[in-house]
Amino acid sequence: MTIFTASAFSKNNKGGNMAGVGLLSKELSNQRKLDIAAQLGFSETAYVTVIGDKFRFEYFTPTEEVPLCGHATIAAFVVIRDKFSPSKDTYVIETKSGDLSVTLDGDMIFMEQNNPRFYETIQKSDIAACFDMDFVNDKLPIKIGTTGLRDIILPVKSLETLETMKPNLDEISKISHKFDTVGIHAFCFSEERIICRNFAPRYGIPEESATGTSNCVLAGYLWHNNIRKNEYIFEQGYSLNSPSEIIVRLTTDGDDISRVFVGGAGYVGGKKSVK
Repeated sequence: MTIFTASAFSKNNKGGNMAGVGLLSKELSNQRKLDIAAQLGFSETAYVTVIGDKFRFEYFTPTEEVPLCGHATIAAFVVIRDKFSPSKDTYVIETKSGDLSVTLDGDMIFMEQNNPRFYETIQKSDIAACFDMDFVNDKLPIKIGTTGLRDIILPVKSLETLETMKPNLDEISKISHKFDTVGIHAFCFSEERIICRNFAPRYGIPEESATGTSNCVLAGYLWHNNIRKNEYIFEQGYSLNSPSEIIVRLTTDGDDISRVFVGGAGYVGGKKSVK
């Protein structure tokens, strides 16, 4: 079986986050999908099945299935656009987090997400063991949120701190189990830039170079903390030598967010043969 590879959220046609993309003509067992994802070794592999005028998307990490993955969705549409010259600009995809729309906009691909929801505020002491230094920006809360996957949004005090802090993956995995989250999405401000790092060892991902779902949660978090824009640009992946740019657009009505879209550029990496 041949699997395509593609990068999503690339910057200047480089970097981004690579994913496997399986365009299925017949059903595979979940174990087979998991085996392929493990062979590829990417943080996520998307499997795409055509159902009428919709696409069904399923997402697998090297260790288990997850209900949604932004970068793997963008990567899959990079392949669809490159290999099949789609006739429409907007498609509906079926995921285990619900039906979502995907729009092809020139070189960019945007995926609608569920509106962000927020839950517990986490105390600094709860995650003190996750990193090797005093890292928290105390002016903002540490918050759990989701647009399909639960994440811990962690404000970090400075760019230097973000760049140099070393994750304790065992502790991050423990805290992720405790609060039933995918992992920790850390961010800081550097003048007008917003720079992020993402850690999800619970799902076999020590660090990820670009995360669509997490940055959608972050956009909602910033909006609700009165750092308001209708378009946010997030940078990620520098620590992995894979610079990425993730764009999140919000449609708002007063203080409320009514729609959320995440997007970026991408490129096809090639094909992988799997056993």
